[in-house]
This record gives sequence, C-alpha cells and structure tokens, in this order.
Amino acid sequence: MNHQLQEIIQASIQVKQDILQDTDLLSRLQQAVDAVTLSFRNGHKVMFCGNGGSAADAQHLAAEFSGRFYKNRRALPSDALHCNTSYLTAVANDYSYDDIYSRLVEGTMQSGDVLIGLSTSGNSPNIVKAFETARQQQIITIGFTGATGGKMKTLSDILLNVPSTTTPRIQESHILLGHIICELTEAALF
Repeated sequence: MNHQLQEIIQASIQVKQDILQDTDLLSRLQQAVDAVTLSFRNGHKVMFCGNGGSAADAQHLAAEFSGRFYKNRRALPSDALHCNTSYLTAVANDYSYDDIYSRLVEGTMQSGDVLIGLSTSGNSPNIVKAFETARQQQIITIGFTGATGGKMKTLSDILLNVPSTTTPRIQESHILLGHIICELTEAALF
C-alpha cells in the first residue's frame, strides 16, 4: 500500500481534529451561523468570493443556499461574485483585477448583507479590497483563511482561520466549515 496516501488522509483528519479542539474557532463558527441566519431572516443576502479553488468553493457554498442543502425549501438570496464573466473581464481589463469584487460589493450589497471571502493566505488583494469596501458599507464580513488570517484577519467581523498552512488541507476544511454553516442556517430557517 502507498503510505503517502495514508499520510495525506491522516493530515486532513488531523486538521479537522485541531478544529474540533479549538473552542475559540468553534465559537466563531457559531457566530458565523448566527450572522448568516439573521441576514437571511431579515431579507438580506449572502455573497461569496474567492480565487481559483477558493472561487470554486465560493460558488459551491452559494449554491447550497440558492439551491438547497438538505431541505426542499424556498431559494435563499446567495451567489458568488465571480460568476458573471463579462463583468469580471471588463472590470479586470478596465480597472484592475484587484477591483473585481469591491465594485460588485459597492454596487450590489448593502448594510445587513454578509460577504464571505475565501483565501487560504488571507492576503488575496481583490478579496482584501472587497472586505475594505464591505466595511465602509457596514456589510458583515466572514473570512475563511489559513492559520494566520493574513490581511483579512483585521478586516473580518468573523474570522474562520483553519489551523493549517497547507493549501489543500485549508481548502478541505473551508468546505467542512461552509457546509456546517449551510446546514445549521437551513435548519434554523426552515
């Protein structure tokens, strides 16, 4: 048997064990559930942003709200900010790639909405800028990052910093944390 396979699986399990033992992180996870639930309950929306694999995760988690998670229920207003490729390429070309999310936050979000940004480093310039814009507009920010939190640490109202510095293990845990938020929010609302 390839021991490398087992080592990778064990490393993934260990990060999740570390999350399970981190009572502060679990408390912040509950805060995220409460913030998302309250936002939807009050008629607001939850938007996601990320780059690369984190963009795929952002789109996946948004679909759990706008589609469904477990229950057949009404759609919840949620989307990933990168889904309009015409917008994305126009703003990246005419302004800067760093502006692609902040301009959408400025134009489509308002106080009471929630912006969830996924960045394993916490330093993605376009997400940092989106969080700065969100803060100016009193939009709740939830940062999904790796261990240090990066620049997003001080810009996140709620920081979910996975206790790892390894990108694949962080991304695997982001999906776990995101699914927990989706499941508990759906249960609270329906």
